[in-house]
Formats: sequence, structure tokens, C-alpha cells
Amino acid sequence: MLCFFNDPGFRQFLYTLNTEINFSTEITWLIVALLLSMIGGAIGGMMLAGKEIGYKFSAVIGSLFAPAGVIPAMILGSLILTFFSKY
Repeated sequence: MLCFFNDPGFRQFLYTLNTEINFSTEITWLIVALLLSMIGGAIGGMMLAGKEIGYKFSAVIGSLFAPAGVIPAMILGSLILTFFSKY
């Protein structure tokens, strides 16, 4: 496992996640935002409608509807950062 973290290609990829905006970093951050929004949506769904429709069902519905607001915001933010990085 440590050899994976010491791999120069992996270290360069982690460095570009923080410093550069390119296609691979945008896709990576989009996946991270998608996963975090699904977790947050599941928790929010359980808090809002857990007693009425069941905790599992409300978690599923919350995790499906939460990325609907996060994905466009993430794409718009990436476009704005790309635009401002040129100037």
C-alpha cells in the first residue's frame, strides 16, 4: 500500500488536484462532490422524512435527489475557475 502512495505518477496526480485545472482534475472533483452530496442527501432525507416513509427509503430518495443541485454548481464553478485562470 505504501508503494502506491510513493508512486511518482500518483504523487503528481495529487499535486495537480491542488494546483492545476485540467480534465482529469475536474472529473475527479466532480466525483468527489457527487459522493459527498449523495451522503449529505441521504442524511438529510433521513432527518426530514425518516419517520413518515421509513429511514431506508428516505435515504435512497435523498441520495438520488441531492446531486441534482450539486452537479450543475460544480460544473459552473469549474467553468468559472477555468475562465479566471486564463487572466
